[in-house]
Amino acid sequence: MDWTDLPSLNALKAFSVLAETRNYSRAGHALNVTHAAVIQQVKALENHFGVALAMRAGRGVTFTQEGERLARELEAGFSYIHRGVNALSDARHQQPVQVTTSPVFAVKWLMPRIADFQTLHPDVTLLINPTGQTIELRPGGIDLAIRYGRYDRVTDVQDVLLQLDMVVVASPSCLGDEQVTTPADLFRFPWLQELGTTEATDWFGLHGVNLDQPLMITHMPGNLIIDAVKRGDGVTYTSRQWFMDEIESGELIEFFPEERAGFFALHTQPGEPRRATRLFLEWLQQQV
Repeated sequence: MDWTDLPSLNALKAFSVLAETRNYSRAGHALNVTHAAVIQQVKALENHFGVALAMRAGRGVTFTQEGERLARELEAGFSYIHRGVNALSDARHQQPVQVTTSPVFAVKWLMPRIADFQTLHPDVTLLINPTGQTIELRPGGIDLAIRYGRYDRVTDVQDVLLQLDMVVVASPSCLGDEQVTTPADLFRFPWLQELGTTEATDWFGLHGVNLDQPLMITHMPGNLIIDAVKRGDGVTYTSRQWFMDEIESGELIEFFPEERAGFFALHTQPGEPRRATRLFLEWLQQQV
C-alpha cells in the first residue's frame, strides 16, 4: 500500500461523520470540533481529489455522486476499524489486574482482605506477584505496584495507602540472656532480611552505628521471615503492624520503635486506569 496517496485520516474521519449526520454542526459536535473545522477538512479532501464532494442544502448537506461513493467506502472501512478496536478493548478490559507488592505485605495485609474484593467484584481477576524487586509498570504488564518507602528518603510522597511504625523484633529464644540497650548491641545477632533489600545495614546506618565487620544476614522472601523470626532464627527490621499480636503477647520483643517512619504507596501506569484496575484501587483505599 502506498500511504503517500492517502489524504489525511482526520479529513476522512470528518467526512464520514458528516455523511452520517448530514449536518456540519452535528458533525462538529460528534467530533468535538467546530463546524468550521469540519468544513475545512471536507475542502481539503475536495482539493486532494480534485472533485466536489458535498454542498450545503438549507440547514443540511447534500453529496455529489463522488461524495456518496466515498461516504459508502468510508462507512465500510471505519466500521471494520471499529470492530477491531472494540475487540481489542474488550480483550484488554478482561485481562487480569496484575499487582506487584512485597511478600510480607501480601501475606499480612492484602491476602486476609482479598476475599472481600472478590465478593464485591467477581468479574475482576487479580494476579498478585509478591516480590521484593521493583518491576517496571508498562502496558500489558503490571498494572499496579504497592511499594514500600521511608519518609526520610522521599521528599514528595503521594498516594500513600498505609503508614507504618517501624521496629526491630526478635523472639526471647533468639535474644537469650543478652541485653539490648543500644542499637549497636544488635550487631551480634543474626539478621533476617528481605530479598533485594539492604534494610539491616541501612538500619544501623540510620542509628549511627559504624559496622567494622560484616553482619550475619540471611536473605529470604519477606513472608518467610514472619515464621523465621518467631522460631528464633534471627532479628529483623519490620513494620510493627505485622507483629502487633506477637509483641503484645510477649512472643516477640520490639526494640527502637519509629513512629510513622515508613509507608506503602500506590503506583500505577500513566494515564487513566482501565475499569478493573480502577475498581481495585478504589477498594484498596476503602480498606484503610
